[in-house]
Amino acid sequence: MQRKFFILVFSLLTTFSQAQELGVRFGDAVGGNVSIDMIVSIGDFSRIHGDVSFGNGLGVEALYDFLYRPLGATEGFNWYVGAGPYAFIGDPFQFGIAGEVGLEYHFSEIPLALGADWRPAFRIVDNTDFIWDGFGFNIRYVFSSSY
Repeated sequence: MQRKFFILVFSLLTTFSQAQELGVRFGDAVGGNVSIDMIVSIGDFSRIHGDVSFGNGLGVEALYDFLYRPLGATEGFNWYVGAGPYAFIGDPFQFGIAGEVGLEYHFSEIPLALGADWRPAFRIVDNTDFIWDGFGFNIRYVFSSSY
């Protein structure tokens, strides 16, 4: 068990060190109401949007997003859709697929991104049900940007 935990922590730290954006997400998340939020770009119009939350256990989400930019005539506004797996390692264990639809703004003067998203989820393990109330707000520091 300790080896698996060490591998998980090492993987998360490696991924965080490559993040182009890192911040916090407030709102409904797997495992709590606040999570560490990060973006890793993997192309011009695609990215991994990951969250790690700590509460009564460890919640992890890794969503593959398609980024659409800019929204309208305003530079800096983007919208995105995506989906990916999520897991909650706690009591009870949960596993499922989450979707995401979001809107974000990247400031041009300062390295900051603000966003809001909706993450409905389909829980497969422990109970099978649909979770529709995953609304959240995130604020991220932008390390490097291709925007």
